[in-house]
Amino acid sequence: MWNHANRTAGRFVAPGLAPVLLLLALGCATSGPKEQEVQSTKEARSHLNLGIDYIRTNRVELGLREFQIAESMDPRNARIQYAIGDAYLLKGKYAEAEMHYRKTLELAPEFHDARLNLSGLLLAQERWQEAYAESAKLADSATFPAPWRALANRGWAEYKLGRVEQARATLELARDYSPSYWPTLLSLGIMDMEQGRRMEAVTLFQEVLEHRPDPNAAAEANYRIGEIYVALGNRERAMSHLMAAVSSAPGGEWGTKSEEYLKLLH
Repeated sequence: MWNHANRTAGRFVAPGLAPVLLLLALGCATSGPKEQEVQSTKEARSHLNLGIDYIRTNRVELGLREFQIAESMDPRNARIQYAIGDAYLLKGKYAEAEMHYRKTLELAPEFHDARLNLSGLLLAQERWQEAYAESAKLADSATFPAPWRALANRGWAEYKLGRVEQARATLELARDYSPSYWPTLLSLGIMDMEQGRRMEAVTLFQEVLEHRPDPNAAAEANYRIGEIYVALGNRERAMSHLMAAVSSAPGGEWGTKSEEYLKLLH
């Protein structure tokens, strides 16, 4: 998620000193403000880089503070706005994250990672039409180097909007671009599962696990495999996958669901 961060500080001159400073500046009237702008930009960049280091070591509050200092020095820098958005996203503050991603795109419409994260954020909030619009813009961009990521988001939005065949075509196109991109495989698996193609779904969920997704995604894939095996009457295999889900993400959404399901099966 990390691709990350310009304000010119105003100059105050006391009235009594203004004539002296003006005389000193003759012949180089623009050098002072320009140098100040360059210095402000350098300082902002330093705070941005420090903030990124904090985020990488899971010190999100400290990272956000550095990004905000950088913003005060350079508010029209798209990388800083994007970094603030990412920090808020990590804190689960969706409204603030969205605001800064949109600021990023106002400043730099081709800031692809900001649009990708915005579309994912809208998906998480079940704002399907808005998510579709943002991911479609990204998928149609000739300069986005990873179109399968935008297509995966667009395909899921289409599915949730009820455009099932269009969604499948979009997700299959994403899969053609990148067969190992597990979010695409997970979405296709869920579609197959919900449409009664159980063993096709199991195959897709197992592919997700083979590509070593993040712990919560691994837990979801195992949980859904467990559900399918329960429906097929294979209690032993179902419990094995549910236990794997608990192990992958103890205390997480899918780990907790799996733990509750195991209690019902005992």
